[in-house]
Amino acid sequence: MKAEEMFKNYTKMRQEMTVLEFKIKDFQGIRKEDVIESMNFSKPQGERVQESMVSDKTGKAAAYYRRVADRLDDEYFDELFRRYLYLKEEIDFFGFLTTQLSGRLPEFVRDMVMEQMNWNDLMGKYCISYSTVGRYRKKAAREMNQMYEFRDEVDMEYLLS
Repeated sequence: MKAEEMFKNYTKMRQEMTVLEFKIKDFQGIRKEDVIESMNFSKPQGERVQESMVSDKTGKAAAYYRRVADRLDDEYFDELFRRYLYLKEEIDFFGFLTTQLSGRLPEFVRDMVMEQMNWNDLMGKYCISYSTVGRYRKKAAREMNQMYEFRDEVDMEYLLS
């Protein structure tokens, strides 16, 4: 089923990857207002007992704010980067699999998925019937799914070793 998911989501994944790439290159962190809001809701509200005679609330608040802001920025950047790497790996692997298909399927899948040609356009370009477009699609999905399964087996063997 992985191939069918890629057929359907390839364009959306490319778009998301492009947006993530921009956000990573132009990373400025989380807005100050969002950090302050998260700090307000992360601390219990209520009476506080002063533990020492010296009170440096402003300094403590600033240091705490900086720690929270840095942690949130790090977590946010890490999540953006992790998602970007995942999408890049999936898109690159899909492109590789496309080149490994048999017969006319590499060009057919590239036109169908990457060029977003509809079935009528595919019928015209390849001089095939509607049902043959469906057969080509199913055959490509079967071949790709076998390679996805092999990749998953190799990954699992590595993780278990």
